[in-house]
Amino acid sequence: MNKLVNFLKQSDIFYQFTPTQLELVGNLCQEIVFNADELIFQENSSSKELYVIAQGEVDILINRSATGDFEKKETTVAVLRRGQSFGEVALVDEGLRSASARAVQKDTRLIVIQRDKLIILCETYPQLGYRLMYNLAADLAMKIRNTDLRIREQLLYKPHEKK
Repeated sequence: MNKLVNFLKQSDIFYQFTPTQLELVGNLCQEIVFNADELIFQENSSSKELYVIAQGEVDILINRSATGDFEKKETTVAVLRRGQSFGEVALVDEGLRSASARAVQKDTRLIVIQRDKLIILCETYPQLGYRLMYNLAADLAMKIRNTDLRIREQLLYKPHEKK
């Protein structure tokens, strides 16, 4: 347990958590190991977990066939590394996942936290809940800004096609 708590302390989404709060979250965690190229979850699957990368890398992929691009089936939209989280939208709603996640390296270790258990913890300890949601909002804002910059780059610097 102590190993998980030490790792959580280094993760951005648990920034400024007290040792007691980290211990409470640590009690909810489960560690899962994935092999290289193993699928963690599929796009359009149900969304009920938050993941934190303890070791390795994870590709976040979108299915391009939905856009009519059948040449390239999947596109990597992000590569996440140690300490980064994904699946955080599951904390807000239990909708379908907007992308797939796949382990890049052998022995990719993920800390998995079930949505229902984490929500109960947040409701029981409002300060913990506030801090977690604040950190998640900051993380999502950064991801939105990065996506916005990538879209702008594509629109502004991609050569215009002649009609």
